[in-house]
Amino acid sequence: MSILVGKDTKLIVQGITGGAGSFHAKQMIEYGTNVVGGVTPTRGGEKFEGKGPASSGGQDKSVPVFDTVSQAVKATGANASVIFVPPPGAADAILEAFDAGVELVICITEGIPVVDMLGVRRVLEASQAEARAKGTRVPRLVGPNCPGVITPGECKIGIMPGHIHKKGNIGVVSRSGTLTYEAVGQLTALGIGQSTCVGIGGDPVNGMDFVDVLELFQADPDTHGVIMIGEIGGGAEERGAEFIKAKMTKPVAAFIAGTTAPPGKRMGHAGAIISGGKGTAAAKIAALEAAGAKVAPTPSDMASTLKAMMG
Repeated sequence: MSILVGKDTKLIVQGITGGAGSFHAKQMIEYGTNVVGGVTPTRGGEKFEGKGPASSGGQDKSVPVFDTVSQAVKATGANASVIFVPPPGAADAILEAFDAGVELVICITEGIPVVDMLGVRRVLEASQAEARAKGTRVPRLVGPNCPGVITPGECKIGIMPGHIHKKGNIGVVSRSGTLTYEAVGQLTALGIGQSTCVGIGGDPVNGMDFVDVLELFQADPDTHGVIMIGEIGGGAEERGAEFIKAKMTKPVAAFIAGTTAPPGKRMGHAGAIISGGKGTAAAKIAALEAAGAKVAPTPSDMASTLKAMMG
């Protein structure tokens, strides 16, 4: 098994004809992801050309482009969407996908105004509450400002470099894209494969949190351990620590970026800011260690820390 994405994922790419969208759509098709369509307003009826995996002969694959997400979902049965829409229109693109019934939306776009994402959050939370009340599948958002999700050997959605991943039993969840790749590279170098890797992004208002992903990893029988990568700012890591202490029965190795940052320093990500004495690296590390997680002292120790925990 895996979480979020796999061989049954049918993906559409919003913004498929743009520079970033077209480049990464080709990469995803080449990896073997089942890209069933793309969306660009006014470009409906066109075809997007890519090549499938070299392992399958690298055959040409033609993907239809639609004007709207609703049209794409009706024609293809898509259950996931990835968004490469520029920041001014990205929040509307997320809402359009949910309105069309897409179960999983992964937004790669960075720089979306916080006020726009607050509107998305309200709609998403209302939709999730309604789905739980009806007993239907709960819609999920990953990102924005994230590298995406990959289940090695099955499905890659986003901008993660597919070649560094290896199929296996370790889950990775991270606020940092670059440190996701570092952790995966270390695991693969040690011969340890990954079940699914999830980049949740570092924006202050986003979709899935550490708790949401840890819950899925805990329920997945094929995930035997987890690497969790956080950073200064916000309270996501502390909430993750509470979940680990209360619910996780699998080993969790963690790393917190930004240990040397002074109070009030903004560190790249919009959400990585310490304020009012909260969100410090020391507080996050203490919470995780109290919950039973092992915190790697440096980025280069993430995989070895987890390996030691698993014996």
